[in-house]
Amino acid sequence: MKLTDNTYKYLFPIILFVVLSILVYTANNLSISYKEALNVFVNNSLLTILTNSTLYIFGQNDIALRLPFIIFYILSVVLMYKITENFFKKESDRLISISIFMILPGLLSASILVNSAIVVTFFTLLYIYYYKSVKKHSYILLVLFLFIDNSFAIFFLSLFFYSLSKKDNKLLIVSLILFGLSMGIYGFDTGGKPRGFLVDTFAIYASIFSPLLFIYFFYSIYRSGIKKDRTLVWYIATTSLFISLLFSFRQRIYIEDYAPFVVIFLPYMVKIYFHTIRVRLPQFRYRHYNTASLVIFVLFINVILTIVNKPLYLILENPKKHFAYKYNFVKELSTKLKLNEINEVNSEDEELILRLKFYGIDEGNKYYITTKEQYFYDLKLPISYYGKIIQTTYIIKN
Repeated sequence: MKLTDNTYKYLFPIILFVVLSILVYTANNLSISYKEALNVFVNNSLLTILTNSTLYIFGQNDIALRLPFIIFYILSVVLMYKITENFFKKESDRLISISIFMILPGLLSASILVNSAIVVTFFTLLYIYYYKSVKKHSYILLVLFLFIDNSFAIFFLSLFFYSLSKKDNKLLIVSLILFGLSMGIYGFDTGGKPRGFLVDTFAIYASIFSPLLFIYFFYSIYRSGIKKDRTLVWYIATTSLFISLLFSFRQRIYIEDYAPFVVIFLPYMVKIYFHTIRVRLPQFRYRHYNTASLVIFVLFINVILTIVNKPLYLILENPKKHFAYKYNFVKELSTKLKLNEINEVNSEDEELILRLKFYGIDEGNKYYITTKEQYFYDLKLPISYYGKIIQTTYIIKN
């Protein structure tokens, strides 16, 4: 049965609700990491303001900690949906595009972790939506971006290249000034010797998209370039990708500075795919359908591992090798400490102390806690997932 365009439009909020439900569940099953704890208790940044605002309103818990980023995820998805209005020939293509965008592993991770990536993604999409709606550049937004995050330096550089192609002198001057100011305010680390981080960067990008989808991203960027279909979004994605790979020859990059400008190219990838399919006769489309099925299958595997990753501990000899280890065990540890009426501890491990503080375990001298193996101790607290111990802490009464 063929669905109508209105039916596809109704499916969008349903899919978004399902994804959001999964995100909230996942957020509630994570422990605060050390970097996240720094943003709550120590740092003075936009992330600090965002997290402390929701913690003040909803109390000190994991969902409140990650709520601002889930909200930015919702807003980003809605903006992407609005941007792709009248972009595809069929409403079904639009739904497929936004559905893939919603479940990109990198976007899902950014929406439940305390980091600036999803904030940058939202504001980038906001700028593109404004540009698409009024056919003008928002210089107010550009100035605002200067104070939001250092990664917008890449965005300003993208606009500079775009203005050169369009011979837009005003945008050229403004983007160049803002790029210079961003470099002056935040700086940019270009030191170091070549250490082979290019492969690491490819691996991280592959995890953000999923491996096969990232390969198709490369093809789509190249195809749009040689076909001279170089839109504003193309310039943003291409500049970010090129700069990140270039710097990877010298140093390890912070992928959060680049990924938000790359994932926004997804609708163009989907559009290119459907165009490639439809210019062929039906009997010659099977290979493309099979390839797409494989890409989606691998994407879903990546999504499942992003959300349901604790079973991976069962196959890892060293639990610390797990990609989500720094977001695990502390919440469960704090619960066990409270059950044993231990509400204050001290330790040489400052990171552990700061993480425990979030769950109401204060710093004090009554008990000493350590994750290093001890032969003499008063209490041993193992933390396990699916029967496998991933961390053991030892309590010594002072």
